[in-house]
Amino acid sequence: MAAPTKQAKRRDVIIEVFEEAFAELMAADPTGFRTKYRKMAGDPFAFYRGSACLFYADMKAFKDPWADDKTSRVWIHGDLHAENFGTYMNSHGVLVFDVNDFDEAYLGNFSWDLRRFVASLALMGWQKALPEDALRYLSRVYLQAYVNQVQQYVDGPADEDFALRLDTTEGVVHRVLQDARTSTRVGMLDSLSHVKDYERQFTEGSGVRRLKKSEEHDVYDAFLRYRETIPESKREHHDTFYVVKDVVGKAGFGVGSAGLPAYNVLIEGFNQALENDVVLSMKQGNVPALSRIVDVARARDYFEHEGHRTTVSQRALQVHADPFLGYTTVDGVGYVVDEMSPYESDLDWATITEPEDIEPVLIDLGRATAKIHCVSDEDSDQSLVEFQTEEVIAAAVGSDPSDFVAEIVDWSMAYAHTARDDYALFVDAFRAGRIGGVSAT
Repeated sequence: MAAPTKQAKRRDVIIEVFEEAFAELMAADPTGFRTKYRKMAGDPFAFYRGSACLFYADMKAFKDPWADDKTSRVWIHGDLHAENFGTYMNSHGVLVFDVNDFDEAYLGNFSWDLRRFVASLALMGWQKALPEDALRYLSRVYLQAYVNQVQQYVDGPADEDFALRLDTTEGVVHRVLQDARTSTRVGMLDSLSHVKDYERQFTEGSGVRRLKKSEEHDVYDAFLRYRETIPESKREHHDTFYVVKDVVGKAGFGVGSAGLPAYNVLIEGFNQALENDVVLSMKQGNVPALSRIVDVARARDYFEHEGHRTTVSQRALQVHADPFLGYTTVDGVGYVVDEMSPYESDLDWATITEPEDIEPVLIDLGRATAKIHCVSDEDSDQSLVEFQTEEVIAAAVGSDPSDFVAEIVDWSMAYAHTARDDYALFVDAFRAGRIGGVSAT
Protein backbone atom coordinates (compact mmCIF):
# COMPACT_ATOMS: atom_id res chain seq x y z
CA MET A 1 0.00 0.00 0.00
CA ALA A 2 1.38 3.40 -0.98
CA ALA A 3 2.25 5.83 1.80
CA PRO A 4 -0.20 8.74 2.25
CA THR A 5 0.74 11.85 0.32
CA LYS A 6 1.48 15.15 2.04
CA GLN A 7 -1.90 16.44 0.88
CA ALA A 8 -3.69 13.38 2.24
CA LYS A 9 -2.01 13.81 5.62
CA ARG A 10 -3.01 17.47 5.76
CA ARG A 11 -6.58 16.59 4.74
CA ASP A 12 -6.74 14.10 7.60
CA VAL A 13 -5.45 16.78 10.02
CA ILE A 14 -8.21 19.16 8.90
CA ILE A 15 -10.87 16.48 9.36
CA GLU A 16 -9.54 15.47 12.77
CA VAL A 17 -9.37 19.06 14.03
CA PHE A 18 -12.89 19.88 12.81
CA GLU A 19 -14.39 16.72 14.27
CA GLU A 20 -12.74 17.32 17.64
CA ALA A 21 -13.64 21.02 17.82
CA PHE A 22 -17.23 20.76 16.57
CA ALA A 23 -18.37 17.28 17.65
CA GLU A 24 -20.96 18.38 20.22
CA LEU A 25 -22.28 21.22 18.08
CA MET A 26 -22.51 19.01 14.99
CA ALA A 27 -24.48 16.46 16.97
CA ALA A 28 -26.81 19.18 18.28
CA ASP A 29 -27.44 20.78 14.88
CA PRO A 30 -26.16 18.82 11.87
CA THR A 31 -28.31 20.88 9.51
CA GLY A 32 -26.86 24.12 10.87
CA PHE A 33 -23.36 22.76 10.43
CA ARG A 34 -24.06 21.69 6.88
CA THR A 35 -25.04 25.31 6.23
CA LYS A 36 -21.89 26.50 7.99
CA TYR A 37 -19.73 24.23 5.85
CA ARG A 38 -21.54 25.32 2.69
CA LYS A 39 -20.71 28.93 3.54
CA MET A 40 -17.09 28.00 4.31
CA ALA A 41 -16.91 26.30 0.90
CA GLY A 42 -17.73 29.62 -0.77
CA ASP A 43 -14.15 30.89 -1.01
CA PRO A 44 -10.81 30.66 0.85
CA PHE A 45 -11.57 33.67 3.05
CA ALA A 46 -14.91 32.20 4.17
CA PHE A 47 -13.12 28.93 4.97
CA TYR A 48 -10.50 30.81 6.99
CA ARG A 49 -13.17 32.70 8.93
CA GLY A 50 -14.82 29.46 10.01
CA SER A 51 -11.65 27.52 10.84
CA ALA A 52 -10.03 29.26 13.81
CA CYS A 53 -9.68 25.81 15.38
CA LEU A 54 -7.32 24.77 12.56
CA PHE A 55 -5.31 27.98 12.89
CA TYR A 56 -4.69 27.32 16.58
CA ALA A 57 -3.94 23.65 16.02
CA ASP A 58 -1.12 24.91 13.79
CA MET A 59 -0.11 27.54 16.35
CA LYS A 60 0.32 24.83 18.98
CA ALA A 61 3.33 23.48 17.09
CA PHE A 62 4.76 26.93 16.25
CA LYS A 63 7.52 28.42 18.41
CA ASP A 64 6.70 32.11 18.44
CA PRO A 65 9.81 34.33 18.72
CA TRP A 66 7.82 37.13 20.38
CA ALA A 67 6.31 35.04 23.17
CA ASP A 68 7.55 35.16 26.74
CA ASP A 69 5.97 34.56 30.12
CA LYS A 70 3.90 37.75 29.89
CA THR A 71 3.30 38.42 26.19
CA SER A 72 1.91 34.89 25.85
CA ARG A 73 -0.91 35.49 28.35
CA VAL A 74 -2.56 38.80 27.52
CA TRP A 75 -6.18 39.31 26.53
CA ILE A 76 -6.52 38.75 22.79
CA HIS A 77 -9.44 38.66 20.39
CA GLY A 78 -8.78 35.11 19.26
CA ASP A 79 -10.36 35.36 15.81
CA LEU A 80 -9.10 38.64 14.43
CA HIS A 81 -9.66 38.89 10.70
CA ALA A 82 -10.39 41.68 8.26
CA GLU A 83 -14.18 41.44 8.63
CA ASN A 84 -14.29 41.57 12.43
CA PHE A 85 -14.39 45.37 12.62
CA GLY A 86 -17.37 47.68 12.83
CA THR A 87 -19.24 50.25 14.86
CA TYR A 88 -20.93 50.18 18.24
CA MET A 89 -22.53 52.72 20.54
CA ASN A 90 -20.43 52.74 23.68
CA SER A 91 -21.75 53.09 27.22
CA HIS A 92 -21.13 56.86 27.06
CA GLY A 93 -23.42 57.22 24.03
CA VAL A 94 -20.55 57.74 21.56
CA LEU A 95 -20.37 55.92 18.23
CA VAL A 96 -17.04 54.11 17.96
CA PHE A 97 -15.41 52.07 15.20
CA ASP A 98 -13.59 49.15 16.75
CA VAL A 99 -12.97 45.42 16.77
CA ASN A 100 -16.16 43.39 17.25
CA ASP A 101 -17.31 39.77 17.83
CA PHE A 102 -15.57 38.55 20.99
CA ASP A 103 -16.85 34.97 21.01
CA GLU A 104 -13.32 33.54 20.64
CA ALA A 105 -11.58 35.91 23.06
CA TYR A 106 -9.18 34.43 25.61
CA LEU A 107 -5.71 34.75 27.05
CA GLY A 108 -2.89 34.14 24.59
CA ASN A 109 0.07 35.48 22.68
CA PHE A 110 -0.51 39.01 21.38
CA SER A 111 1.16 38.19 18.05
CA TRP A 112 -1.45 35.51 17.29
CA ASP A 113 -4.07 38.22 16.70
CA LEU A 114 -1.67 39.98 14.35
CA ARG A 115 -0.77 36.81 12.46
CA ARG A 116 -4.40 35.84 12.04
CA PHE A 117 -5.33 39.30 10.81
CA VAL A 118 -2.45 39.67 8.34
CA ALA A 119 -3.07 36.19 6.92
CA SER A 120 -6.74 37.17 6.43
CA LEU A 121 -5.61 40.35 4.68
CA ALA A 122 -3.41 38.28 2.37
CA LEU A 123 -6.34 35.97 1.57
CA MET A 124 -8.67 38.89 0.91
CA GLY A 125 -6.05 40.63 -1.19
CA TRP A 126 -5.44 37.47 -3.21
CA GLN A 127 -9.15 37.31 -3.97
CA LYS A 128 -8.93 40.92 -5.13
CA ALA A 129 -5.96 39.90 -7.35
CA LEU A 130 -3.57 42.28 -5.60
CA PRO A 131 0.14 41.52 -6.23
CA GLU A 132 2.09 40.02 -3.33
CA ASP A 133 4.37 43.07 -3.14
CA ALA A 134 1.32 45.27 -2.57
CA LEU A 135 -0.02 42.88 0.09
CA ARG A 136 3.33 42.86 1.88
CA TYR A 137 3.39 46.65 1.87
CA LEU A 138 -0.16 46.88 3.19
CA SER A 139 0.61 44.34 5.89
CA ARG A 140 3.57 46.43 7.02
CA VAL A 141 1.29 49.50 7.14
CA TYR A 142 -1.11 47.70 9.48
CA LEU A 143 1.64 46.34 11.74
CA GLN A 144 3.50 49.65 11.93
CA ALA A 145 0.26 51.42 12.90
CA TYR A 146 -0.23 48.79 15.61
CA VAL A 147 3.31 49.23 16.96
CA ASN A 148 3.04 53.03 16.91
CA GLN A 149 -0.25 52.97 18.83
CA VAL A 150 1.14 50.57 21.44
CA GLN A 151 3.99 53.01 21.98
CA GLN A 152 1.46 55.84 22.31
CA TYR A 153 -0.11 53.90 25.17
CA VAL A 154 3.30 53.48 26.79
CA ASP A 155 4.06 57.20 26.50
CA GLY A 156 0.58 58.67 26.93
CA PRO A 157 -1.03 59.68 30.23
CA ALA A 158 -4.59 58.48 29.51
CA ASP A 159 -5.24 55.14 27.81
CA GLU A 160 -8.89 55.88 27.08
CA ASP A 161 -8.24 59.06 25.07
CA PHE A 162 -7.81 57.32 21.71
CA ALA A 163 -10.89 56.10 19.86
CA LEU A 164 -12.03 55.99 16.23
CA ARG A 165 -15.06 58.31 16.42
CA LEU A 166 -16.91 60.65 14.09
CA ASP A 167 -14.59 63.49 15.09
CA THR A 168 -11.33 61.53 14.72
CA THR A 169 -11.81 59.65 11.44
CA GLU A 170 -12.11 60.30 7.74
CA GLY A 171 -12.53 58.30 4.56
CA VAL A 172 -13.95 54.78 4.66
CA VAL A 173 -14.09 54.40 8.44
CA HIS A 174 -15.80 57.78 8.83
CA ARG A 175 -18.44 56.75 6.28
CA VAL A 176 -19.10 53.52 8.19
CA LEU A 177 -19.69 55.59 11.33
CA GLN A 178 -21.97 57.97 9.44
CA ASP A 179 -23.98 55.05 8.06
CA ALA A 180 -24.41 53.68 11.58
CA ARG A 181 -25.55 57.09 12.76
CA THR A 182 -28.42 57.14 10.29
CA SER A 183 -29.88 53.93 11.73
CA THR A 184 -32.74 54.19 14.21
CA ARG A 185 -33.96 52.07 17.08
CA VAL A 186 -37.54 52.15 15.79
CA GLY A 187 -36.36 50.96 12.37
CA MET A 188 -34.65 47.95 13.89
CA LEU A 189 -37.62 47.23 16.17
CA ASP A 190 -40.05 47.34 13.26
CA SER A 191 -37.90 44.84 11.35
CA LEU A 192 -38.06 42.35 14.25
CA SER A 193 -41.43 43.01 15.88
CA HIS A 194 -44.86 44.54 15.55
CA VAL A 195 -47.39 46.27 17.79
CA LYS A 196 -50.54 44.38 18.74
CA ASP A 197 -53.13 45.68 21.21
CA TYR A 198 -50.86 48.63 22.02
CA GLU A 199 -47.93 46.37 22.95
CA ARG A 200 -44.86 45.31 21.02
CA GLN A 201 -44.04 41.64 20.41
CA PHE A 202 -41.67 39.72 18.18
CA THR A 203 -42.77 38.88 14.65
CA GLU A 204 -42.60 35.21 13.75
CA GLY A 205 -40.68 34.28 10.64
CA SER A 206 -37.59 32.52 9.31
CA GLY A 207 -35.18 31.66 12.11
CA VAL A 208 -37.67 32.66 14.84
CA ARG A 209 -39.54 30.13 16.96
CA ARG A 210 -42.07 30.42 19.75
CA LEU A 211 -41.10 28.67 22.97
CA LYS A 212 -42.97 26.05 24.89
CA LYS A 213 -44.04 27.20 28.36
CA SER A 214 -41.34 25.24 30.18
CA GLU A 215 -38.55 26.64 27.98
CA GLU A 216 -39.99 30.13 28.20
CA HIS A 217 -40.00 29.84 31.99
CA ASP A 218 -36.35 28.76 31.94
CA VAL A 219 -35.40 31.77 29.82
CA TYR A 220 -37.26 34.17 32.11
CA ASP A 221 -35.40 32.74 35.10
CA ALA A 222 -32.12 33.03 33.21
CA PHE A 223 -32.88 36.67 32.47
CA LEU A 224 -33.36 37.43 36.17
CA ARG A 225 -29.94 35.91 36.89
CA TYR A 226 -28.41 37.90 34.03
CA ARG A 227 -29.55 41.21 35.52
CA GLU A 228 -27.34 40.64 38.54
CA THR A 229 -24.23 40.39 36.32
CA ILE A 230 -24.57 43.92 34.91
CA PRO A 231 -21.99 46.15 36.65
CA GLU A 232 -23.55 48.49 39.18
CA SER A 233 -22.18 51.51 37.30
CA LYS A 234 -24.10 50.50 34.15
CA ARG A 235 -27.28 49.09 35.66
CA GLU A 236 -30.53 50.99 35.18
CA HIS A 237 -32.52 51.34 38.38
CA HIS A 238 -35.99 52.61 37.48
CA ASP A 239 -38.73 50.07 38.02
CA THR A 240 -39.85 49.25 34.48
CA PHE A 241 -36.51 49.18 32.65
CA TYR A 242 -35.85 45.42 32.57
CA VAL A 243 -39.47 44.25 32.32
CA VAL A 244 -39.60 41.41 29.76
CA LYS A 245 -42.26 41.87 27.08
CA ASP A 246 -41.55 38.88 24.81
CA VAL A 247 -39.06 36.04 24.24
CA VAL A 248 -38.39 33.90 21.16
CA GLY A 249 -35.87 31.29 20.12
CA LYS A 250 -33.47 32.45 17.42
CA ALA A 251 -31.43 30.72 14.73
CA GLY A 252 -29.47 31.92 11.74
CA PHE A 253 -26.36 33.48 13.29
CA GLY A 254 -23.11 33.71 11.35
CA VAL A 255 -20.56 31.11 10.28
CA GLY A 256 -19.03 30.82 13.73
CA SER A 257 -22.25 30.20 15.66
CA ALA A 258 -23.70 27.09 14.04
CA GLY A 259 -25.26 24.76 16.57
CA LEU A 260 -25.39 27.34 19.35
CA PRO A 261 -28.88 27.90 20.84
CA ALA A 262 -29.94 31.51 21.17
CA TYR A 263 -32.88 33.65 22.26
CA ASN A 264 -34.04 37.19 21.64
CA VAL A 265 -35.51 39.03 24.62
CA LEU A 266 -37.65 42.17 24.22
CA ILE A 267 -37.60 44.46 27.26
CA GLU A 268 -39.32 47.71 28.19
CA GLY A 269 -36.12 49.75 27.98
CA PHE A 270 -35.57 53.43 28.48
CA ASN A 271 -39.22 54.42 28.94
CA GLN A 272 -42.73 53.22 28.08
CA ALA A 273 -42.68 54.67 24.57
CA LEU A 274 -42.84 51.73 22.13
CA GLU A 275 -40.02 53.07 19.98
CA ASN A 276 -37.62 52.85 22.92
CA ASP A 277 -37.95 49.12 23.61
CA VAL A 278 -34.67 47.18 23.70
CA VAL A 279 -33.84 43.81 22.11
CA LEU A 280 -31.27 41.65 23.87
CA SER A 281 -29.51 38.64 22.38
CA MET A 282 -28.96 35.68 24.73
CA LYS A 283 -26.59 33.25 22.99
CA GLN A 284 -24.93 30.11 24.29
CA GLY A 285 -21.20 30.63 24.80
CA ASN A 286 -18.85 28.39 22.86
CA VAL A 287 -15.47 26.92 23.80
CA PRO A 288 -12.90 29.26 22.18
CA ALA A 289 -10.49 27.55 19.80
CA LEU A 290 -7.60 29.29 21.52
CA SER A 291 -8.35 27.65 24.87
CA ARG A 292 -7.59 24.23 23.38
CA ILE A 293 -3.88 25.07 23.08
CA VAL A 294 -3.32 27.50 25.96
CA ASP A 295 -2.66 26.13 29.42
CA VAL A 296 -3.62 28.90 31.81
CA ALA A 297 -4.84 27.16 34.95
CA ARG A 298 -5.94 30.42 36.55
CA ALA A 299 -8.23 31.16 33.62
CA ARG A 300 -9.80 27.71 33.64
CA ASP A 301 -10.50 28.04 37.35
CA TYR A 302 -11.73 31.63 37.07
CA PHE A 303 -14.47 31.31 34.46
CA GLU A 304 -17.79 29.89 35.61
CA HIS A 305 -18.76 28.95 32.04
CA GLU A 306 -18.29 30.15 28.47
CA GLY A 307 -20.90 32.90 28.79
CA HIS A 308 -18.95 34.29 31.73
CA ARG A 309 -15.68 33.92 29.81
CA THR A 310 -17.05 35.81 26.80
CA THR A 311 -18.36 38.64 28.99
CA VAL A 312 -15.15 39.01 31.00
CA SER A 313 -13.07 38.88 27.83
CA GLN A 314 -15.11 41.53 26.04
CA ARG A 315 -14.87 43.91 28.98
CA ALA A 316 -11.11 43.31 29.00
CA LEU A 317 -10.83 44.13 25.30
CA GLN A 318 -13.32 46.94 24.78
CA VAL A 319 -13.37 50.40 26.33
CA HIS A 320 -16.81 51.55 27.57
CA ALA A 321 -18.37 48.19 26.66
CA ASP A 322 -22.07 47.61 26.00
CA PRO A 323 -23.95 48.53 29.21
CA PHE A 324 -26.23 45.51 28.65
CA LEU A 325 -23.34 43.05 28.48
CA GLY A 326 -23.66 40.21 30.99
CA TYR A 327 -24.10 36.47 31.33
CA THR A 328 -26.41 33.78 32.66
CA THR A 329 -27.20 30.07 32.44
CA VAL A 330 -30.01 28.03 30.90
CA ASP A 331 -30.16 24.43 32.13
CA GLY A 332 -26.70 24.92 33.63
CA VAL A 333 -25.15 26.01 30.30
CA GLY A 334 -23.50 29.42 30.01
CA TYR A 335 -24.98 32.18 27.83
CA VAL A 336 -23.71 35.65 26.99
CA VAL A 337 -26.22 38.51 26.85
CA ASP A 338 -25.82 41.82 25.03
CA GLU A 339 -27.90 44.37 23.19
CA MET A 340 -28.95 43.88 19.59
CA SER A 341 -28.05 47.42 18.71
CA PRO A 342 -29.33 49.38 15.71
CA TYR A 343 -26.04 51.26 15.61
CA GLU A 344 -23.83 48.37 14.55
CA SER A 345 -22.44 48.65 11.03
CA ASP A 346 -19.68 46.37 9.75
CA LEU A 347 -16.78 47.36 7.55
CA ASP A 348 -17.67 46.26 4.02
CA TRP A 349 -14.62 45.41 1.92
CA ALA A 350 -16.54 44.84 -1.32
CA THR A 351 -15.91 48.34 -2.67
CA ILE A 352 -12.46 48.82 -1.12
CA THR A 353 -10.31 47.40 -3.87
CA GLU A 354 -7.25 49.51 -4.61
CA PRO A 355 -4.12 49.64 -2.40
CA GLU A 356 -4.34 53.42 -2.05
CA ASP A 357 -7.87 53.06 -0.65
CA ILE A 358 -6.99 50.10 1.57
CA GLU A 359 -3.92 51.72 3.17
CA PRO A 360 -5.68 54.38 5.32
CA VAL A 361 -8.21 51.78 6.48
CA LEU A 362 -5.39 49.50 7.66
CA ILE A 363 -3.83 52.32 9.65
CA ASP A 364 -7.11 52.64 11.55
CA LEU A 365 -7.41 48.86 11.98
CA GLY A 366 -3.85 48.62 13.30
CA ARG A 367 -4.58 51.30 15.87
CA ALA A 368 -7.86 49.64 16.83
CA THR A 369 -6.04 46.32 17.34
CA ALA A 370 -3.53 47.97 19.65
CA LYS A 371 -6.41 49.48 21.58
CA ILE A 372 -8.02 46.13 22.40
CA HIS A 373 -4.68 44.74 23.55
CA CYS A 374 -3.84 47.69 25.76
CA VAL A 375 -7.04 49.24 27.15
CA SER A 376 -9.92 47.71 29.11
CA ASP A 377 -13.39 48.75 30.16
CA GLU A 378 -13.56 50.38 33.58
CA ASP A 379 -15.64 47.43 34.83
CA SER A 380 -13.27 44.74 33.53
CA ASP A 381 -11.67 42.25 35.91
CA GLN A 382 -7.92 42.71 35.73
CA SER A 383 -6.94 39.92 38.11
CA LEU A 384 -5.99 37.52 35.30
CA VAL A 385 -3.62 40.02 33.65
CA GLU A 386 -1.87 41.91 36.42
CA PHE A 387 0.68 43.85 34.33
CA GLN A 388 0.56 46.73 31.84
CA THR A 389 0.10 45.00 28.51
CA GLU A 390 1.43 47.87 26.42
CA GLU A 391 4.72 47.81 28.29
CA VAL A 392 5.39 44.10 27.78
CA ILE A 393 4.39 44.25 24.10
CA ALA A 394 6.62 47.28 23.49
CA ALA A 395 9.50 45.55 25.26
CA ALA A 396 9.06 42.41 23.15
CA VAL A 397 8.97 44.37 19.88
CA GLY A 398 11.94 46.53 20.87
CA SER A 399 12.95 50.01 19.79
CA ASP A 400 13.36 48.92 16.15
CA PRO A 401 10.22 47.01 15.05
CA SER A 402 11.55 46.08 11.61
CA ASP A 403 12.43 42.48 12.53
CA PHE A 404 9.09 42.02 14.26
CA VAL A 405 7.14 43.39 11.30
CA ALA A 406 9.14 41.38 8.76
CA GLU A 407 8.69 38.08 10.62
CA ILE A 408 4.92 38.53 11.03
CA VAL A 409 4.53 39.46 7.35
CA ASP A 410 6.64 36.54 6.06
CA TRP A 411 4.83 34.04 8.29
CA SER A 412 1.37 35.36 7.44
CA MET A 413 1.96 35.35 3.68
CA ALA A 414 3.07 31.73 3.88
CA TYR A 415 0.11 30.80 6.08
CA ALA A 416 -2.34 32.42 3.66
CA HIS A 417 -0.94 30.12 0.96
CA THR A 418 -1.47 27.16 3.31
CA ALA A 419 -5.04 28.31 3.96
CA ARG A 420 -5.79 28.38 0.23
CA ASP A 421 -4.53 24.81 -0.08
CA ASP A 422 -6.49 23.80 3.04
CA TYR A 423 -9.63 25.29 1.53
CA ALA A 424 -9.39 23.00 -1.50
CA LEU A 425 -8.75 19.97 0.72
CA PHE A 426 -11.74 20.89 2.92
CA VAL A 427 -14.10 21.26 -0.04
CA ASP A 428 -13.07 17.89 -1.44
CA ALA A 429 -13.40 16.21 1.98
CA PHE A 430 -16.83 17.75 2.62
CA ARG A 431 -18.15 16.83 -0.82
CA ALA A 432 -16.96 13.26 -0.33
CA GLY A 433 -18.65 12.97 3.08
CA ARG A 434 -15.35 12.45 4.90
CA ILE A 435 -16.08 14.86 7.78
CA GLY A 436 -17.87 12.84 10.42
CA GLY A 437 -21.10 14.22 11.86
CA VAL A 438 -22.17 16.22 8.81
CA SER A 439 -23.00 14.95 5.35
CA ALA A 440 -22.80 17.06 2.20
CA THR A 441 -26.38 16.15 1.23
